[in-house]
Amino acid sequence: MASQESQGQTNPIFKDYLPGSSDLPEQNEPVEPSLWKQIPRTHNLPPGLEYLNQLDRIIIHQQVELLEAILGTETSSKYEIKNHLGQRVYFAVEENDCFDRNLCSPIRSFTIRIADNTGREVITVNRPLRCNSCWFPCFLQELEVQSPPGTIAGYVVQNWDPFLPKFTIQNESKEDVLKIIGPYATCGCFEDVDFEVKALNEMSTIGKISKYWSGFVNNVFTNTANFGIQVPVDLDVRIKAVMIGACFLIDLMFFENSLDGL
Repeated sequence: MASQESQGQTNPIFKDYLPGSSDLPEQNEPVEPSLWKQIPRTHNLPPGLEYLNQLDRIIIHQQVELLEAILGTETSSKYEIKNHLGQRVYFAVEENDCFDRNLCSPIRSFTIRIADNTGREVITVNRPLRCNSCWFPCFLQELEVQSPPGTIAGYVVQNWDPFLPKFTIQNESKEDVLKIIGPYATCGCFEDVDFEVKALNEMSTIGKISKYWSGFVNNVFTNTANFGIQVPVDLDVRIKAVMIGACFLIDLMFFENSLDGL
């Protein structure tokens, strides 16, 4: 667990990825009201998540690793998190060891540290080593999201289902907030793959996490992936941070191997 004392300081793992300017991009388009009111908005936002308050669309772009593409060696994942205009808002770096990455690849444990454009770590995503099969319903995937680091923002919990990928988004008190339901087949040949974000009754769809088709070369020869998250603009920023964690989990569970995106 990250120390509260480290908040506001630049983590050394981000030093090579900071942009020349620390200015956050501005959202110029008007924000339309939404019917989603289950979680009230608050002015006491976790530091660094203020910009998420304006967003209803988040783009996550995994950076291409040359060594991984050439040798097939699994390297630590790095992601750019952008707004719908393509402006970078956060940068994410995966932390784990070579053994986990190459032998436990899709179910590997990891810590993903997410920093803003000043290099300040604002979100920490922790995933323990757990099963990824409907044959082990008592030990399915669970992911913890902290924001600021050291303070629980929420959880992503895999639900047992023999046919569909299903997850529950929980708040910091482990109370259910949203559901995520994927398709029967996650191999989208030449098309996007959508995981629907639903209300707890699983009837109303309020958003989605999409794995975008990246083209034949990218999908076959690399593990690089592009994802989009669409949620109500007035969804609590802590739950938006948890949705980013859910996107990372979905990526590793279903699209980690190069041919999974076909």
